[in-house]
Amino acid sequence: MVRTTLSAAEARRVALAAQGFGAAPADTVSTRTLTAGFARLGLLQIDSVNVFERSHYLPLFARLGSYDRATLDRLTMTRRGPYAEYWAHEAAFVARTDLPLFRWRMDAFRERDARPNRIEGVERTAGVRRELLALLRVEGPMPASAVEHEANVRRGPWWGWSDVKTGLEQLFRWGEVVSAGRSGFERVYALPEQVLAPGALETAPDRTTAVTELVRRAGRALGVATRADLADYFRLRSDDTAAAVAELVERGELVPVTVEGWKERAWLHADARVPRRLTADAVLSPFDPVVWFRRRAERMYGFHYRIEIYTPAPKRVFGYYVLPVLQDDRLTGRIDLKSDRQRGLLRVRTAWQEPGEHLDAERLAETLRRTATWQGLDGVEVTARGTAAAAVAGALGVPLVPHVAADDVDAPESTPTDDAA
Repeated sequence: MVRTTLSAAEARRVALAAQGFGAAPADTVSTRTLTAGFARLGLLQIDSVNVFERSHYLPLFARLGSYDRATLDRLTMTRRGPYAEYWAHEAAFVARTDLPLFRWRMDAFRERDARPNRIEGVERTAGVRRELLALLRVEGPMPASAVEHEANVRRGPWWGWSDVKTGLEQLFRWGEVVSAGRSGFERVYALPEQVLAPGALETAPDRTTAVTELVRRAGRALGVATRADLADYFRLRSDDTAAAVAELVERGELVPVTVEGWKERAWLHADARVPRRLTADAVLSPFDPVVWFRRRAERMYGFHYRIEIYTPAPKRVFGYYVLPVLQDDRLTGRIDLKSDRQRGLLRVRTAWQEPGEHLDAERLAETLRRTATWQGLDGVEVTARGTAAAAVAGALGVPLVPHVAADDVDAPESTPTDDAA
């Protein structure tokens, strides 16, 4: 039966089931399992901060359970792996064969960079770009650090990109170079013909066709979504998304629905399941598709979420690297995690129960034990900060550790632009 209405709880379960939650973790997560999980999501957002774990590892752990991160590295970080990077949401891993779906975006970036307010910077690096293309043609794929030298001028107190890095990023945005894995988490650049099938970008679909396909994939990955949700998944324009939605409704792939409590119109993917119940236990990356669009997280879960990494320590409310706690179809809390490898401990630096929610401390404790084991750590330590800290420590059977000021002054271990891009 075609659904035309959903309760708020049904919408949450539809969305989480579409994202791959609800199945019991497998005893062994194979390469095939990882690629199937990746395909369900469509992309993994990249971020450089690794105080706990780099973001792109976390969504698959949340859905599949413990897996060998080296296996994901072979898929995403090597020249011959099946995944590459592009600005698909923010910087993200996508299937290498999906890069042609973003050819129109590459062209749009080139047009944007030709505008009067940007053209000066583009013209300034024109010679560098020509040299870089010639170098890549002769030497093959390489990271920016293999080209930079002492004469490069560093600009800006935070990121300090040289003309080499700027030139490579311009070429990368325009599709004149593509990613060929990573080396020490630094992106490796290559000419398209060095890593892609011949003519892959030249025979890409037009903008309308590509955007419609991206909206179709977003609809499948989200289960139920507003137009803004669908547009955000691959960072599409609202008008382009509206046209694609109309086409997909005509095809029968998206079905208009009314969701309890949602002011905006919504669409249900034709293949979406509406589970009667859903069991899930996970801590989510700040860049997990469940929460990366903050408006959707607030609408669906009543969860107001702002990452506080770049907030000055005295102004932070919940902590430095705070991850939402998913239990069944609710976001019941948030915890600030750090992997202390020198001491072999997963540190819970703050733990909070969401107002009006029930955080099951016993279930969270088991999630934290699994997380510590996956990280190769020997135990979990809980700091005495946050409304749920005492309950979580009690469930783990460990004493609370006094809060110290040093926990409030972490700085990013690497900048988003240097590592994520």
